[in-house]
Formats: sequence, C-alpha cells, structure tokens
Amino acid sequence: MVARAPVAIIDIGSNSVRLVVYSAATRIPSVIFNEKIMAGLGRGAEAGGALAEEAQTRALGALARFALLTRQMGVARTRVVATAAVRDAPNRDLFLDRIRAIGFKPKLLSGQEEGRMAGLGVISGIPDADGIVGDLGGGSLELVDLRGGEVRNRVSLPLGVLRLSALEARGETAFVKKVVKAVDEAGFAKSARGRNFYMVGGSWRALAQLDLELIKHPLPITHQHDLSPRRPAELRAVLKELDRDFLRAIVSASRVSQLPRATQLLEALVPALEPAALVASSFGIREGLLYDELSEDVRRLDPLIEATREAGAGLGRFQQHGALLDRWIAPIFDDRPQAARLRLAACHLSDIAWAAHPDFRAERGIDMALHGNWIAIDAPGRVMIAQALFCAFGGGRELPYPAIAALCSAAELERAMQWGFAMRLGQRLSGGVAAGLERSRLLRKDGAIRLEIRKSEAALYTDIVERRFRSLAAAIDCKTEVKIVA
Repeated sequence: MVARAPVAIIDIGSNSVRLVVYSAATRIPSVIFNEKIMAGLGRGAEAGGALAEEAQTRALGALARFALLTRQMGVARTRVVATAAVRDAPNRDLFLDRIRAIGFKPKLLSGQEEGRMAGLGVISGIPDADGIVGDLGGGSLELVDLRGGEVRNRVSLPLGVLRLSALEARGETAFVKKVVKAVDEAGFAKSARGRNFYMVGGSWRALAQLDLELIKHPLPITHQHDLSPRRPAELRAVLKELDRDFLRAIVSASRVSQLPRATQLLEALVPALEPAALVASSFGIREGLLYDELSEDVRRLDPLIEATREAGAGLGRFQQHGALLDRWIAPIFDDRPQAARLRLAACHLSDIAWAAHPDFRAERGIDMALHGNWIAIDAPGRVMIAQALFCAFGGGRELPYPAIAALCSAAELERAMQWGFAMRLGQRLSGGVAAGLERSRLLRKDGAIRLEIRKSEAALYTDIVERRFRSLAAAIDCKTEVKIVA
C-alpha cells in the first residue's frame, strides 16, 4: 500500500546532511521541505581519517533539528542513510550510536547499495534511461549500468570530489591514467559507448547549471539537460577564467570550490567510458530509496502522465477527464508513441487556466507547461505542451517566445498547435465535463474531419462550437462534416 502521509529521507553524505520531506511515497514524489546543512564529514577522506569531532557535532545538531521537524510535520516514516564518508571512517560505529541516541535508525549503505539506489533514482526520473550512471559524492563515485529499466552491474570507486585533491597534485597525466585504470579494473571500460552517461550528484548538477547559463539556454532546467562529450574540456578551460562572484550567482557557494575537480573527473571519464552524450539527472539516491519501496504496478506508471493528471485534477473545474479528451481527439492524428504521450499530458492540463483572467489564460498555459515540476520530459517536450496549451486557451497559432519555440522543429510546433485546436473544440463542445465527449466522437477520413453527435446531444453544437470546429479543420487542412446519430 502506498503511503498517503509525508515521508522523509535523511542523507548523511560527505559534504552535507540533508533532509527531504515528500508529500507521500507515490510515483511522483512531491517535495514539501528540503534543507541541507554543510557538516563536512568527509573532510578527512583523503587520508582515510576518522570523522572529525567538529564535523560530527555539526551533523548531530542538524539531525536533532530534523528529528523535531519530522515529528512536527507528522511524517509517517523517516529513512536515514549514510554513505562513503561514514562507511570508510574508523570511528563510524560510535557516530552511528550517537545518531541512534537522537531517535533515528541509520542504515549504512555499502558501495553496491549506494550504486543501486542511484541507478533506481535515475530510472525513476528518466524511465527510458539506458547507459551508465555516475553518482559523484564527496567520498566516492558510483558507476551503475542501466539496461532495460533495470540496474545491472555497479561499483564504488574512491574518486569523490573530496578525495581528488591528492590525485590532482600528481599532475594531469597521472590523474587521467588513475581514472582510466580504475574504470578499467572495475569492468566498465568503454561501457557507455553509443549510450548515455547520467550525471548524478550536486557537483555535476552545478556544472549543468553553469553550462545552461553560459549557453544562455532559453529554458534552463537542469534535469535531462544534455552535454556533448567534448563539453567538460571546454567548461574546465572556462572555469579557469570565471570570476568566483559570477559562479556564486549561478551555483551554491559550497559547490564553487568543487567544480574544477568535478569537471576534471568528468573530462577524464569521457575517454574511459566513451559515452554518446552526458545527461544531468536531478534524481539520485533519495528518489531511488523511495522508488525501491513502490510496488511493481506503481513503478510502471509514467511519471509525466501521473504528474500532469494530478495537476489537472487539482486545478480543473470538474472531475479530471484528460484521458477521455485525449481519446476523443486521437482519431484525427497519426502520432507516434512519444508524441502521443505528450499529447496526453497536454490533455491532462487542458483545464488548468480557467481561474485566470481570460486575457492571461494562454500565458498561464505556457507557464505551466514550461515551468511545471515535471520529470521524464526534455525541453522540446515542454515546448510542445506549451504550444498546445497556448492554442487551447485561445492564444493563437504561434508561441510568443521565438527563442523557446526554436527548441522544437516547425513540424513539432505545427502538430502541437493542431492538438491545441482539437482540445479547444472538445472543451467548448462539452463545457469542460465528460458527458459531451462520451456521447460524441471525432473522426478523420477522406480529407475531412467528421464530428458525430447523438441526437439527444445535438443542442451542444452551436455557432461558437462550429467556429472552433472550422478553426481545427483549417489547422489540419481538412473539410468539416457534422453527423447527427441515433
């Protein structure tokens, strides 16, 4: 049974101790609280040293605060995990006992477990992921092979950002050789050839944020942002010239000092793994822990479709019927599965702007599509949904933001525009409720679009519905037919 009360994950890492509270353990884990405290437990990681007392004190203070917060928030279940910094420390048992004294039951993840959870996190956020996951923490780098929606081989390497300074001091050639050798000995040499490398961890997310800023991307969303394998070398050169104040305006201050090492490691991994592309993932160990607890049926749900359905249900006027609207308009399109999935997501959002002022409903649709908290969708997919909603809410045929529209091809924008006009017709004909769609159907044949309506519902077809029907037909370059059926 999926919990319908808040659940929390506390991640005790090499750099920070973080609490994330989710509204429920569902396929779409909505974050309702997120806080990290920089404890620096891994500062002694280079020498394999013990956890410093000062760092332990900061971490335990954070955990005491988190214990109070989770109780006051009514959290149903809290999972506490510790990773490489604690795992490798000689005084780890004493530290874990001190955590237990606060009231938590910490689990020390092995390198294999840490890798598995990172892999599941990527699958949770990118269901069709195929390639190698690299989860970069302060104390370790986990490499995970994802194939067919499953976690396969994984390994934990002592290449966390806090451990790279000693290796870096030996010179660049030695650095690269060490990384290549570690990957080779782990059995991962060339394992990403022709596939993706998924970047997990705060340092690599910060690098993706920097890249988005430098290229002036019109839709700067880190999750699923992709870079070419050549880009890390270019970014490392740029980092040498960038002002620290500029960097702090883009990424968190705690990541600024780690960016050069994280970039150098990524650059060294490219020839070792030979990926086709580098893809940032905002989902990692914490989301993997949640995903691991879900039933197989829930895991198979599409996170984009579930998220848009929930949003539509929460913001629409009547009972959510996006799937019905999609089935109603589908017969006039020949969309392939990937496009049909975006069309369904758009239909789920087809009534979200009703409460806005009529002059701004189309703009509201754009904003929701582009900036909604969606996963398992790339930037062009967001733009196609925005185009569909802009048209559905009466904004016209073309998005008013050329730079954003340029993320899609002309054919993609045209098809999304056609979805929008079809959605607009369906919502007007039915008044935004299911009955009118259930008792009519839309067909396309021999260069014409036919609207069939039951005789008992014929009064639904009025001049305003006819105008929208003709607008749809013009967008698809078809004639219109109306047939009254028994």
